[in-house]
This record gives sequence, structure tokens and C-alpha cells, in this order.
Amino acid sequence: MMPTMDGDAWRPSVYRVARVVREFEEVVTLTLRPEGGNRPAFMPGQFNMLYAFGVGEAAISICGEDEGQGGFVHTIRRVGAVSHALASVSEGDAVGLRGPFGKGWPLSEAERGDIVFVAGGLGLAPLRPAIEHVLQHRSHYRRVTLLFGTRNPHTMLFESDFGRWRRGAEVDAVVTVDQADAAWRGSVGAVPALVPRATFDPKETMAMVCGPEVMMRFAVASLRDAGVPAESIHVSMERNMKCAIGLCGRCQYGQDFICRDGPVMRYDRVASRFSIREI
Repeated sequence: MMPTMDGDAWRPSVYRVARVVREFEEVVTLTLRPEGGNRPAFMPGQFNMLYAFGVGEAAISICGEDEGQGGFVHTIRRVGAVSHALASVSEGDAVGLRGPFGKGWPLSEAERGDIVFVAGGLGLAPLRPAIEHVLQHRSHYRRVTLLFGTRNPHTMLFESDFGRWRRGAEVDAVVTVDQADAAWRGSVGAVPALVPRATFDPKETMAMVCGPEVMMRFAVASLRDAGVPAESIHVSMERNMKCAIGLCGRCQYGQDFICRDGPVMRYDRVASRFSIREI
């Protein structure tokens, strides 16, 4: 899905910052509402190009929608000039937005089976709309498992959502941390280590994985060891995207362009390239 609200994939539309939530020190969640017209529809897993006027633009995954208000929700980590500018905005400020772009999670293909979401750190953001979709259509899916890993208890993303997701056993959500404090009572260790302890039918499971690539490599290996077929595993790839429509070549990944052929890609399609760090 390529067009913006006015149908021009190159020209950003103006959005206003409706809400700013400081998740923790370097991460902020922004609610953006269109200044005019309607927000375009999106699929969970897609991304927008957000433009900080006078600085530049960056590809940011859509992590939710502003229900009833027609806006997008984006979670941003300060890692460079553009993301730092976007993470420093205040309510009422204007940002540019192009999108949505890319391919999303295969939620319709996953119906009538089990789903395993595996997220590391900020990788939970692109999965969040997929989790919400599953909850809104809960009867279409069987067991739903979320395995989430974060650095420590103080970098827990969307902490308030976990209680709602778990309520009524809707989602079996397990959190692990790399470094625990005295108050932590949960799991400690890497998120791929949670896969063997999860309950799902590997032959009837769709796995959706997002996070740092090293974490995704180990998570995929754990899922394969558990018996999940390669074609039933989907990963969300992150590359430096500039044009978002497959023209500039900055996000080329072998024969694919992440902005056009991803960011969500079926693992068996990229398996031969997945462990080659130079690509």
C-alpha cells in the first residue's frame, strides 16, 4: 500500500502531534492526527515515513491507531538526528507523514491455528497492532502466545497493555529480562530461550518475529527446533529506507527491497541470506 492521503507517495501530509508518552529515557510514543482529510488504512506490520521538518525523514513502524480520532501511533527510539528530532516534539507540533508502506503480518493466513509472537525490545511496536487485531477477532485463532524480551524491568514497553492482553487468558504473555533487579520475579535470559517452554502445536502455528537481527536469528532457530515449518515463520526486517517505494536501492536485501517486499518477510524466502551480516 503506497499512497498517502492525497495519492502522492513522494509528498508528506501534515500531521499534528496529539499526544506524547515518554515510555522511558530514550523512547517516546507519539499519537499523530492528520491536519486535513482522513488517515489512510493500514495493515499491522506496515510502516510510515515520518518527516521532521528541516531535519529529514525516517521509516517508523506503525504501532497502533488513535481509535475514534483517525490517527496513527508510532513508538520512536532516539538513535540519530531524525529520530532525536521526532522524539523531541511537543503536543501541537507538526510532522510530515508518507505512507503506509510495505507488507504486513499474515494475520488472515494464521486464522484457525496457533500464533506465537516473539519480540525483542522495540520489536514489540510493529507486533502490537497484530496482537490487537487478534484480540479483536479472538474466535478466529486458537492459542496465542507472546514471548517478549527486554533489557531490564525499567525498559518494559507497553507495560499497561500486558494486563489487558492476559485478561481472561486471551494471550499467554511471558516476559524475560537481560538484567533483573531485586523486585523482578519473572524470567531472566534471552527471549529465544522461552520458545521451548511455550505451548503451541508447531504444525499448526504461525510465528511472527521482530527485534534485533541477532535475536531473530536465534528465535527462528528455536522455532525451527520446536518443529515450526520455515514457511510458517515471518520476520520483520529493518534496513535504512529512504524512498519507501523501491526506487533508491538503499534498503536492498539480496534480490529484495525491504520497503517494497517487506518489512515482513516469510523466513523460507530469506533463509539463505538471514545469517549473512554484510547484506
